[in-house]
Amino acid sequence: MKHMINQMIPPKNRLSGFTLIELMTAVAIVGILAAVALPAYQEHVRRTNRAEAKGILLEMAQLLERNFTEANRYDLKSDATNFTLPVTQSPKTGTAKYTIQFAAGTPTQNTYTLEAAPTGTMTSDACATLTLTHTGIKGVSGSPSLTAADCWQR
Repeated sequence: MKHMINQMIPPKNRLSGFTLIELMTAVAIVGILAAVALPAYQEHVRRTNRAEAKGILLEMAQLLERNFTEANRYDLKSDATNFTLPVTQSPKTGTAKYTIQFAAGTPTQNTYTLEAAPTGTMTSDACATLTLTHTGIKGVSGSPSLTAADCWQR
């Protein structure tokens, strides 16, 4: 009897799709993943930009040392013109993330301090300004929470 009743009643028009609960569950999962992944990605981008700035600082230091070998001083070239840095931003092309420059008062005849100061989106970097001296001392300035070792080895 039951079988006959089911044949007499036309099947309901069922819509296929997601229920509101299923949709909200998927949105919650995506939100949790984004909350974890986005900060990790942003920190990775900061570390990559910082690594490039450190590489340029080391490259400019090497250039200064070569000049010192030729001119016996850091502030002038062998042709007695002022020494200027050929690279003044990191990355070398595109939007600057760091400004590469001499620290105030340098270079002198026997000393220099290079610095990579964050610009634009990098101003929120916890390491702030990276520094490198003629003696190879790596430092940071403007970072109350991190040491030079933290920033130069990350």
